[in-house]
Amino acid sequence: MLTPMLASLLLPLLLLCRISFCQYSSDQCSWKGSGLTHESHARDVEQVYLRCSQGSLEWLYPTGAIIVNLRPNTVSPAAARLSVCIKPSADSGGTNIYLDRNGKLRLLLREQDHAQGKVQCFSIQEGALFIEAVPHLDISRRITEFQYELVSDRLGPDAQSLEEPCHPCSDTEVLLAVCTNDFVGRGSIRRVEQEEEHSTVTVEISRLYRQKIHVFASGGVRVRRWTGSIKMPPQCGVRAGEGEFLFTGTVRFGEAWMGCAPRYKDFLRLYNEAEQQGTNPCHVETD
Repeated sequence: MLTPMLASLLLPLLLLCRISFCQYSSDQCSWKGSGLTHESHARDVEQVYLRCSQGSLEWLYPTGAIIVNLRPNTVSPAAARLSVCIKPSADSGGTNIYLDRNGKLRLLLREQDHAQGKVQCFSIQEGALFIEAVPHLDISRRITEFQYELVSDRLGPDAQSLEEPCHPCSDTEVLLAVCTNDFVGRGSIRRVEQEEEHSTVTVEISRLYRQKIHVFASGGVRVRRWTGSIKMPPQCGVRAGEGEFLFTGTVRFGEAWMGCAPRYKDFLRLYNEAEQQGTNPCHVETD
């Protein structure tokens, strides 16, 4: 649904931009700008190009509109299957955010929804972000700010968040997750906290194979244990209990999200079978 301002301004804005009235383009991971730089000609549309797997945008005192093009920094057929996720900061506001695909807009985030900080995801093929300033008498305290990440197509074309549906991983998915995921660790579940939008699983890791960032904190040099929290959809119904698991998953916006998590004995069985057949995608120390 278009706002009255957007309906009246969109067509001339896009036409002006295509005729070369765009202010400038830049290839970078993060962007910071101010609406005050073109307040006197607020009908301008500034094109912004962000070409990294993750970064941020900060638009102070928003006026008019900007178009944000999110693209990977490499050319590959797989790039067309990427999804984009954005996470507004708690202080973000002052704009409505749309997806713009060939001049057709779909509302992604209203101004009043920014403060919730909920992650919004969409296919990279759905277009660029059209960020339109909402008119306010006082723009001195308005700021639009969010982080973005490009993620694999595991989310699917209709994904709206980082959560994946709960389903058992196949043997192939488990072996591939061990080789490619952001974190891999052997351990047990200590506590599960059920929240409205996700569950938080507190785990203790006895063998840490890999972590992209410090998701799991070390207990010290003499204590070969790590602890940390992993998020997952609430409908998965995970419970604390005995037994060891192999935890794998991804890190999004600084938070760990659970991927495949087979019992360690089951992983060991399928890993040894694949090792004998010569089909393992990578080597893991299992002793």
